[in-house]
Amino acid sequence: MEHQNFSEITPELIRLAKLSEESNIIDSSLFTRYDVKRGLRDLNGKGVLAGLTTISDVRATEIINGESVPAHGRLFYRGYDVEDLVHGFSKENRFGFEEVTYLLLFNKLPNKQELAEFQELLSAYRTLPTSFVRDIIMKAPSRDMMNTLARSVLTMYSYDDRADDTSLPNVLRQCLQLISIFPLLSIYGYQAYSHYHDGNSLYIHQPQPHLSTAENILHILRPDSHYTELEARILDVALVLHMEHGGGNNSTFTTHVVTSSLADTYSVIAAAIGSLKGPRHGGANIKVVQMFDEMMKVLNDWNDEEEVAVYLKKLLHKEAFDHAGLIYGVGHAVYSKSDPRAVIFKNFVEKLSVEKGLEKEFNLYSLVEKLAPQVIAEERQIYKGVSVNVDFYSGFVYKMLGLPQELFTPIFAIARIVGWSAHRMEELANNGKIIRPAYKPVGYDKKYTNIADRKKK
Repeated sequence: MEHQNFSEITPELIRLAKLSEESNIIDSSLFTRYDVKRGLRDLNGKGVLAGLTTISDVRATEIINGESVPAHGRLFYRGYDVEDLVHGFSKENRFGFEEVTYLLLFNKLPNKQELAEFQELLSAYRTLPTSFVRDIIMKAPSRDMMNTLARSVLTMYSYDDRADDTSLPNVLRQCLQLISIFPLLSIYGYQAYSHYHDGNSLYIHQPQPHLSTAENILHILRPDSHYTELEARILDVALVLHMEHGGGNNSTFTTHVVTSSLADTYSVIAAAIGSLKGPRHGGANIKVVQMFDEMMKVLNDWNDEEEVAVYLKKLLHKEAFDHAGLIYGVGHAVYSKSDPRAVIFKNFVEKLSVEKGLEKEFNLYSLVEKLAPQVIAEERQIYKGVSVNVDFYSGFVYKMLGLPQELFTPIFAIARIVGWSAHRMEELANNGKIIRPAYKPVGYDKKYTNIADRKKK
């Protein structure tokens, strides 16, 4: 029997795909006729209310004279303004990831003793089963680290004697273990890929119990395990800002949906990883970096506002970069005047650019931040204002930290697993019904015909 190339797109597949496309297209006017909220959002972009949560809150409007008007964005974790949280642990020279993880999971800020005990617990869980790296991560390494991460998470099911137990104590145990090992699964997966596909040396550093999550990420990633205090602090802030963002984002909603079926924790988190992998959700910061890489090559003067504005117009006109008509890192489904995460992050980004000698690059980012909303407003009719989002600066930070692009989205997952865990616990605690929204059939009845009477299409 001839060997089958499973990756080949044959003419027959192209024909069948076209047939499938033609048979699945739905008249777009029907969505309006039946008042279907495409993407679970109304015509103004506001999300359909699908649940309640106490975990986080995204605010982008305020009430003035009885009317809702756009306002500078604010993000709250368990009722605390994220800006206050970051300012608090930064002022006291503490790493914040573990502290804010405690807050999101248990709805309270820990005292010193509670935080120390929690850090010890996470450190104790920061280990993989015997031979897991050799038998799982090193075997058939994927070129995509999110697939590697999802596969590793699903495989952890086989090592858990209580894998299907959905009681809250057991799910909490599973979530804490996954929060602790996500950096190992992601970075070891990358090291295996880098070694087997690119021929680089293989480094498998063991995590250090006295280090924070951010410090351990840099420790196990870099060949010499060396990093500066500022690098670790900024990565820590990045993790905190990406941990959670309301219950309505795609991967968190996925967490609620799959949890509501009473699936095991590993299946739930793997599903969330699959959602985050999509370029419409977790991959935007990679696009920002790639866009700026091209911009820096083609611009003659990075400080020339007119030249930069012309390039941004070319992006919108599909005449530059990937010809998608987008300025990546600008705009958000909820925020209009500002994304609080980008505002908080910018000061830290500037400090790191000085340490790395990349002030010129930072100034270009700042200039695009200033000009892009103006250019978009001139070129397109928009129902609300636009501003840069957290992806605008996060990719630049990861690049300055020397993180490979293959790890940009896994770093997002290392942070967001905390939010997913909190929402999984919330869904289980409230014993809700299985989530199953309605889809209205708009096809028509057909009469069965014998196979001999069917026409070929």
